[in-house]
Amino acid sequence: MASFVVEGGSTLSGSIRPAGNKNAALPCISAALLTEEPVVLENVPRILDVETLVEIAAGLGAAVEWLDATTLRIEASRIRSGSPDAGLAGRIRASILMAGPLLARLGRVRIPPPGGDVIGRRRLDTHFLAFRALGAEISVAERVLEIRAEELTGRGIFLDEPSVTGTENAVMAAVTARGTTLLRNVATEPHVQDLCGLLNRMGARISGIGTHILRIEGVGVLRGARFRLGPDHIEVGSFVGLAAATGSVLRIEDAPRAHLDSTLLGFGKLGVEVEFDGPDLVVRGDRDRQIRRDAFGHIPRIDDGPWPGFPPDLTSIALVTATQCTGTIVVHEKMFESRMFFTDKLVAMGAQIILCDPHRAVVVGPSALRGQRLESPDIRAGMALLIAALAAEGASLIQNIGQIERGYQAIDTRLRALGARIRREEPREPVRAPDRGA
Repeated sequence: MASFVVEGGSTLSGSIRPAGNKNAALPCISAALLTEEPVVLENVPRILDVETLVEIAAGLGAAVEWLDATTLRIEASRIRSGSPDAGLAGRIRASILMAGPLLARLGRVRIPPPGGDVIGRRRLDTHFLAFRALGAEISVAERVLEIRAEELTGRGIFLDEPSVTGTENAVMAAVTARGTTLLRNVATEPHVQDLCGLLNRMGARISGIGTHILRIEGVGVLRGARFRLGPDHIEVGSFVGLAAATGSVLRIEDAPRAHLDSTLLGFGKLGVEVEFDGPDLVVRGDRDRQIRRDAFGHIPRIDDGPWPGFPPDLTSIALVTATQCTGTIVVHEKMFESRMFFTDKLVAMGAQIILCDPHRAVVVGPSALRGQRLESPDIRAGMALLIAALAAEGASLIQNIGQIERGYQAIDTRLRALGARIRREEPREPVRAPDRGA
């Protein structure tokens, strides 16, 4: 497995453009399986999770072609199988997003347990609730999910939680179902909105996009379409944290302003100053980063929640940023019970953090971080550790960088353009003993 060698302690400068939204690309690739006509997706990030899902789609019989660096064409007229490859599906959480389209297209699907980040239990019950409500039967045999339906029929469905992937699967299964589906308590994240926008361009009839109630009028057949994914607001938040933690001034080009309210509110509690300059977001990490106390001097808190709350994928980044700000703050990760366990690595680097329980950490800053040997436990914690390494004095070796590269496109190249001292080291080939013969 390749590693990053990082020399920290330097400020960065320049401009960086966010890649396309990773969490929109994955369901949109899956949605292309709903039609026999070509679907062209623009601004697709070239990351490991996307490449893996593309490989899964190709294994099912879809013809997949990169038209240029970020434009993907999918033509699924010859879907041969409703059984995604188990080895590939086990690498990424997004493999479960094949279930809705394959069920709608073929009436059956056999899908192994999805992989993905190890950040605690990530239940699939919301998916099952929606599929059963639409008329599907679900069984589990040897840890393989078997989902069948002779016909999917629209009806009123209240999801038991606003699960993002559960909402996406429900929508993709419902768009060609007979009748009308009223989905309530749905997720409203920007990537869910992108998926619904693509489906409508393919001929679906979805209304209420961006709200917690979606009305889906079933259509018999979907057509091909061309659709451009929006910029990744999680990347933008990661770069805000990067600028603040390293005391740098960075310009984030073409930032999705409409999707940044909760993110900027959260980083604002850390004293991070930003300003919009036309379509760009300028982060003034060189200014005083004083954690802002709540009214009457109470210790403030950053806590995540369903959209439009502070994104769960940015809690790790916010926590690292807090180690370089002055004051005390509580970071409360409500969604996943294992996401904050990476804090022991930050403590080893010199951070002052008390992990109160699996969900809450108290951070006292600023702390002088020292370079360490690190390992990426998941996508977002991996990026957070990379930011910590860039803020630290001395050298750090970050292993298991495949986790970071699952979600961040060519991150070492893009950071070097900002002045970061980072290089990629490929694993060395084992030395083979000479063959001495008989």
